[in-house]
Amino acid sequence: MKILANPVLLRAAVVLFCATFAFLLGLILMRLLRKSIDEDADISEPTPSLETLPLHLYNTVIQQLKQQKHELQVQSQAEQHRARTTETFSHAVLSNLSCGVLVFGMNGLVKTSNPAAKQILGFASTTGMSADDIFRGAVISHGRPPQAGVFPDETIDGPVGEPVCVADEVDAVLREGSNRRQVEAEFETPAGEKRFLAVTVSPVPAEDGLLGVACLINDLSELDRIRRQQELHGEISAEKALQLRTSLTTISGYAQQLANNHDPELAKQLANDIASEAMQLERSIGGFLTEKRAAQSAAAGAGSTNS
Repeated sequence: MKILANPVLLRAAVVLFCATFAFLLGLILMRLLRKSIDEDADISEPTPSLETLPLHLYNTVIQQLKQQKHELQVQSQAEQHRARTTETFSHAVLSNLSCGVLVFGMNGLVKTSNPAAKQILGFASTTGMSADDIFRGAVISHGRPPQAGVFPDETIDGPVGEPVCVADEVDAVLREGSNRRQVEAEFETPAGEKRFLAVTVSPVPAEDGLLGVACLINDLSELDRIRRQQELHGEISAEKALQLRTSLTTISGYAQQLANNHDPELAKQLANDIASEAMQLERSIGGFLTEKRAAQSAAAGAGSTNS
């Protein structure tokens, strides 16, 4: 009671009690705070597993993209190989064709040609040349029937006598979208050689229009020469037929004179005239038949070569 009556001791006891209570309260709060921190830590533990899930998906997507890239590369290489094979095959076919091939682009210039076209036309290279530069005013021949096996389908229709150039036909198919044209024309090479050509001008269609024009060229110079020889032989045949008729008439006249004659000298002379006329007729007919057989053999050889 004396202690409680002493204000100093009482004040010290109150301070001690407050300090002890504050210490205990702080200890409790610290425990509660620690417990709360531990609970928060327990709650935040699943977060790494949530982050690993998108990373796994990213890896899967990346692997799939790599696989698709590899497949696309393989497909691209296969397409390139097929394109190279097709190009090689096309080049081999064009190189071994006996007829010439020219392909004009939409700009009117040659994009592709084969060796036969260069040989027939007499150019070392035709790439980048126009139809006017190549055919150089070669005029189409009208009124001639197409050679057998060369123009099996349609032929050009146009007024006879009107000069039409091969280059005009190429331009008509290229610019106007005309159908295939088949023409024949006399052509002169840059070296001055005369040739007779058969040209088929065909459009090269595409899904959305026209890719260009292809020209198929055949050299008919030998066939034309044989045709001219045949025409000449026809004229010669007519002349020979006239000579034969004249000779037969002459021989017949000599024979009638011989039959009605009683003079031995005149009869001998008429017999000699008949023999001379017969020998001349035999030489003429024999030479004509020999030339005709030679011409037929040459025509047969040229026909087999052209086929």
